[in-house]
Amino acid sequence: MNQTVHNRLISFIWSIADDCLRDVYNRGKYRDVILPMVVLRRLDALLEPTKEAVMEELAFQRDEAGFTEWDETGLKDASGYVFYNTSKWTLQRLYDTATNSQQILKANFEDYLNGFSPNVKDIISRFNLKSQVQKMANKDILLDVLEKFTSPYINLTPLEKEDPDGRKLPPLSNLGMGYVFEELIRKFNEENNEEAGEHFTPREVIDLMTHIVFDPIKDNLPPVMTIYDPACGSGGMLTESQNFIKDEEGEIRASGDVYLYGKEINDETYAICKSDMMIKGNNPENIRVGSTLSTDEFSGTTFDFMLSNPPYGKSWSSEVKNIKDGKDIIDPRFVVPLKDYWGNEAEEAATPRSSDGQLLFLMEMVNKMKPTSQSALGSRIASVHNGSSLFTGDAGGGESNIRRYIIENDLLDCIIQLPNNLFYNTGITTYIWLLTNNKPANRKGKVILIDASERYSKLRKNLGAKNCELKSKHITEIQDAYLNFKDIDRKIDPETKELIPSIAAKVFNNSDFGYYKVTIDRPARLMAQFTPERIAELRFDKSLKEPMQWAFATFGDDVYENVKKYDTEILEWCEKNDLNLSSANRKKLLSKDLWKKHANQFKAAFHLENLIFGDKLFNDYNEFVKQFNYYSKGMKYLSASDKKAILNALSWYDETAEKVIKKVVRLKGDKLTQLTQHLDCDEADLPDYGYYPTGKPNEYIIYENQSDLRDTENVPLSENIHDYFLREVKPHVEEAWIDLDKTKIGYEISFNKYFYMHKKLRSIEKVSAEILALEHKNEGLIMDILNLA
Repeated sequence: MNQTVHNRLISFIWSIADDCLRDVYNRGKYRDVILPMVVLRRLDALLEPTKEAVMEELAFQRDEAGFTEWDETGLKDASGYVFYNTSKWTLQRLYDTATNSQQILKANFEDYLNGFSPNVKDIISRFNLKSQVQKMANKDILLDVLEKFTSPYINLTPLEKEDPDGRKLPPLSNLGMGYVFEELIRKFNEENNEEAGEHFTPREVIDLMTHIVFDPIKDNLPPVMTIYDPACGSGGMLTESQNFIKDEEGEIRASGDVYLYGKEINDETYAICKSDMMIKGNNPENIRVGSTLSTDEFSGTTFDFMLSNPPYGKSWSSEVKNIKDGKDIIDPRFVVPLKDYWGNEAEEAATPRSSDGQLLFLMEMVNKMKPTSQSALGSRIASVHNGSSLFTGDAGGGESNIRRYIIENDLLDCIIQLPNNLFYNTGITTYIWLLTNNKPANRKGKVILIDASERYSKLRKNLGAKNCELKSKHITEIQDAYLNFKDIDRKIDPETKELIPSIAAKVFNNSDFGYYKVTIDRPARLMAQFTPERIAELRFDKSLKEPMQWAFATFGDDVYENVKKYDTEILEWCEKNDLNLSSANRKKLLSKDLWKKHANQFKAAFHLENLIFGDKLFNDYNEFVKQFNYYSKGMKYLSASDKKAILNALSWYDETAEKVIKKVVRLKGDKLTQLTQHLDCDEADLPDYGYYPTGKPNEYIIYENQSDLRDTENVPLSENIHDYFLREVKPHVEEAWIDLDKTKIGYEISFNKYFYMHKKLRSIEKVSAEILALEHKNEGLIMDILNLA
């Protein structure tokens, strides 16, 4: 849409709000009237020319055919659209015949709304328009609003018109309607101090996506095409895709049928989308309302093409219950088969953090891809994401599993980094992911990354956060980079030898994005000693130390036997000191069993210190444990967990202490062979995996690990883990070992790593000259600082 026309239309619509609604509605509530009236007028204006034909068809069905229920097919044929209105009213007629009675006007308006076909009634109900009509009538502004919306000086239809002065009124396309909707939402929410809502996709981004999706296969498009958007908003992505394919002046000009499908959770945007589907003759029943993540609306259906700009940075915690049951994934869309390090396949979760569900939409589209056995072309997907989809999530986590599944199944074809501030309501960096399950031979097993962040033109005036745009030359440049499938280096200024902002591209093997997350352990080296301070710590549970300390200091030893007697005072103290304890912790704090448990631990440690150990410092924890177990075995009131708690309280890490032995094992014959095969190593390499020879035949020590010294290394899939360990870890931490059983496989994509542009620092002479140039403005201060005075 022309920017001037867009601004004029927005101003006109906003003036309606200011002129008619100011004294009745809070400015943040203008949307409750303006948005449904824009959609209603858009539909109404299209039905005006065929109103007489519909009434004639209605009379025929009622008087001549004697139908007791309307034949929708005849009414749709008469209206020329997949919707109709059987009342005698249009908005123009409601205004022209209105009297001073707002109640009569309200009754006629309601009769008009009730006359719509069921698909439009659904739209009206989503906007809750009838209650707004009631309110406007009661406040005596309904006629004023009608007057504004029936003005011959605005055109809300997708058809070109002329105003009474003979000036052309440009058509309002679906995408133009989307821009108007987005701008109105932004203005309404600014008035209400709210966020501007979802990120509307700019026309040029959709243009780029459609080129990338359809152009490479334009000569092999199927005769019947299905296009799906799981977060369709007002439908711009769908209708622009259809326009691109069917454009008579375009390069494709496909003759086949195109069917559009979508789902949208927001009632307002769903209503706008559905209305435009009806206007363009598409089946409005293919547009569904509700959460894409909660309900698999199109289960079992596959699509040829999918384009979407799903919400990012948006929580899906309210939908978790429909996807997960505890830790189990109950929705098959979000479970993927993956192999572990040894090649054993298992079903793994493909669910990201509950704070950001954008990758779930991508998995929804992956789930709806047509297998090549069903369609020779398979499916092609273009989806917009922010940067977190590239790298967020650790190996084995949901985000990494999603990336891994997509890349290992050779579905990822290309990722394009777009310029910042390209989108209407966000300035963050965004990326287009292109997926296909039918790559050409030269692209199989590979992915091309394209950095187009420097390819844009500045806007003369910002549109919200949008301050730049992609011109056709930029789209062509990006498309050429995608199709050529070759590395493109950034251009260098021949004079300054500095990098020039330009497009860059690199082709990678799928495995280049993968890595092994390898756990590196070190032995525990513990000192141990009975000291009053360490023994005193056993009186209290670590998670409830503060309130237990206060209770003991206040009520003494009696609290260990009669804690219930002091429950009111203890809880009041917790509340006064802002200890927001959970119900489980409150119950635990007031439990006699807990206090008795810690009393027993304290008593045992106190007796052992006084009768046996004293304050002797043990440098060998193994010897300490041996003696502790011997002398405590008669303390029947101590459980295994009590003994462990005492040992933990009395010991600490010290690098000069002896290593703590976990166990000694014998390995020979088949047992030894199975272990070396499992670890893929020679017997001589076993110490690098935590098995240390004792010097006796076939005997090995396994040491306890020091958990707080545990580390991980990300080893590229192309490298051998043991070789990496010997090169990068062993020289620095000689006693470290690999815990291979904890190895996980992860995938991440880092544009910064691949496309980082180093900017040469200015010379010290230039910087000094600039500093000294400021001297005249700073009265000698800089000269004093630089000791040049």
